[in-house]
Amino acid sequence: MTNKKTTSHKTEGPTATMDPSRETSNEVKKDHGVLYLGIDLGTSRTSVASSNGQRVTISSHVGYPKDVVAQKLLKKDVLFGDEAVDNRPALDFYRPLAHGVIKATSNERRTSRATDAAADLIREIIRLSDPRKDELVYAVIGVPAQAAIHHKDAIIKAARESVDSVMLCSEPFSVAYGLDMLDDTLVIDIGAGTTDLCRMHGTMPEDSDQITNTFAGDYVDNQFSKLVKEKHPTAQFSVQMLRNIKERYSSVVDNMQPAITELPVNGKPTSFDLTNELRTACRSIVAPMVEGLGQLISTFDPEFQERLKNRVLLAGGGSQIKGLDIAIEEEMKRRLGGGKVLRIEEPMYGGANGALKIAHDMPAEYWEKLK
Repeated sequence: MTNKKTTSHKTEGPTATMDPSRETSNEVKKDHGVLYLGIDLGTSRTSVASSNGQRVTISSHVGYPKDVVAQKLLKKDVLFGDEAVDNRPALDFYRPLAHGVIKATSNERRTSRATDAAADLIREIIRLSDPRKDELVYAVIGVPAQAAIHHKDAIIKAARESVDSVMLCSEPFSVAYGLDMLDDTLVIDIGAGTTDLCRMHGTMPEDSDQITNTFAGDYVDNQFSKLVKEKHPTAQFSVQMLRNIKERYSSVVDNMQPAITELPVNGKPTSFDLTNELRTACRSIVAPMVEGLGQLISTFDPEFQERLKNRVLLAGGGSQIKGLDIAIEEEMKRRLGGGKVLRIEEPMYGGANGALKIAHDMPAEYWEKLK
C-alpha cells in the first residue's frame, strides 16, 4: 500500500498519531471508508485482526539479503516471518522487538536497522490485512503493560508510514477488553519477551495495576538450553531448534508426552530424551507469575481480593503450555490460599481481537481529534 506520512501527538491516555491533512470530522463517518486494525506486536509473533475479516499471524522476524549473491538467490529485498527464519544464514537477520518493544543495542547502526525492520514488519502485517487503496487505516497496537514512553514513541514512529491513525494500549488490557472481562479480573499475558500482569477493576488500569516481568517464552528457551547443555554436553543445537521442540512438546504435567527428538553429535543425528529438561524449563515461570499475582492481590481492596483470585485470565502464546493453568492454580493455593485460572480460547489472537474491538468502539470524532 502507499506509504502514509503522519505526525505524532501526545494525548492523555493513549498515544496516537494521525494524518494532519484530514481537516474536518465530517469527512470520515464511523465504519465508512475506514479499515480498523487490532495489532498484537510481539517479540515472537505479530498478529492482526481487521474489520474486513482478515486475521493473520506471522513470526516477528525480518531479514535482508547480505550481498548480491543472496539477493540473486532469494529474489527479494526483504523477507518476513518463517521465510526469514529458514533463510537466515543468507540474511542480515533481525528479531526487532525485544520484550515487546523496539530493540536497542550499543551499535547505533544496528539499532537504526532494527527500527527499520520493525517498520517493515508493521507494514507487512498491514499489507496482509488486505486494505483497499481508498481506505483510511486506523490501528490499535498492543504493547507491554509497562513499556516506557520512549519505547512507545519508537513503535509509533515505526507505524507512522503505514497507517492514518494509531493508538497504543497495554496488551493485557486489550485481552480483557475483547472478552468483556473488565471488572474483578487478573490478566496474565505470556509472550516471548515479557509476561504482563494486569488488575482489572472496572476502570482503565493505572501503573499500580500492572506488572511486567521477563519470565516468559525467551526465558523458558534459555533455561531449556542451559539444562540440555548440562545433561547432554555432546548435543549440538541452536536456540531456534530448541524453540521448535518447545512449541511442539511444552508441558508442565508429570505425565507429559515424551520430548524425544534428534540432535546432531559431531554431525550425526542422535536421539535424545529432553522431557525432564523441557518440563523443568516450563515450570520455571510459574512461581514468578504467582508472585506477581500476589503483589496485585495484596495491594487491592481487601473486600475484593477473593474475587480477583478467582478470575485469573491466562492469555498469550505462552498460555499454550500444557497444564500451565492447573500449575498456576496449585501455586496460588500454596501461596495465596486458592484461586481459579481460565485459559482464553484463542491465545494467538486474544490481544489482536481486543485491540480491534477497542478500535471499533472509539467514536469517529475521537479518531478525528487525534490530528
